Amino acid sequence: MHFSDAQMQQWLADFFWPFVRIGAALMAAPIFSVRQVPARYRVLLAVLITLLVQPLIPASPVVDMFGAEGVLIALSQVGIGAMMGFVVQLAFNALIFGGQVMAYSMGLGFANMMDPTNGVQVPVVSQYWLILAMLAFLLGNGHLLLLGSVAQSFHILPVAVDGLTRAGLWGLVEWSSRLFAAGLLMSLPVVMALLLINIGLGVVSRAAPQLNIFAIGFPITLLMGFVVIWITLPQVMAGFDGLVNEALGIGVDLLDAG
Repeated sequence: MHFSDAQMQQWLADFFWPFVRIGAALMAAPIFSVRQVPARYRVLLAVLITLLVQPLIPASPVVDMFGAEGVLIALSQVGIGAMMGFVVQLAFNALIFGGQVMAYSMGLGFANMMDPTNGVQVPVVSQYWLILAMLAFLLGNGHLLLLGSVAQSFHILPVAVDGLTRAGLWGLVEWSSRLFAAGLLMSLPVVMALLLINIGLGVVSRAAPQLNIFAIGFPITLLMGFVVIWITLPQVMAGFDGLVNEALGIGVDLLDAG
């Protein structure tokens, strides 16, 4: 059996360009991009996913991979894949922001621990939410939906020199504001409850100045904060699920804009 140079170049192009986009998505997406997962495992996973989806996607253009056009196509595929993973990562960062707002209201702003996902210190409340969010993301097959969106992106925006346009990038910047809005909305019940408690403690301190309000106020706010977190946990996880679905949808919409 003999293979021509054109066939070999077509096979290489059909594998390499999708591999670049899928690998960039895995490097930026939650769960896959955690520091505990070695880079070689992510590369191997990208290779396996590429082999699975390659027969289902349009054929890639045959260009010189080391030429100017090949470099532009590689940069375009990296940008598309990183954008799709980064959009979902923003949904997890919304939990971090909401946890920070709650931690400062509860007096736990000093209680930080290392986040294995980003490698930075975050409040313990944010870490608690992140662990539950990762479990919910995996139980809800969010990782499969993410990989499905990346595979669908090859039909919406095939491999070519042109990738995301200015409209698509501007849409990503606009949607990133949802990080702060969603995080604040998740932490709002705790913040409002602690605000009412602090108002009540202020009234008590005015009525009985001899009481050491700082000695009794901190345990009360801390305890009530944990109680409200426990009560509002189903609503927070439901809001996170909606935010992840919105992130997957906005990733496809940005590719349509491109």
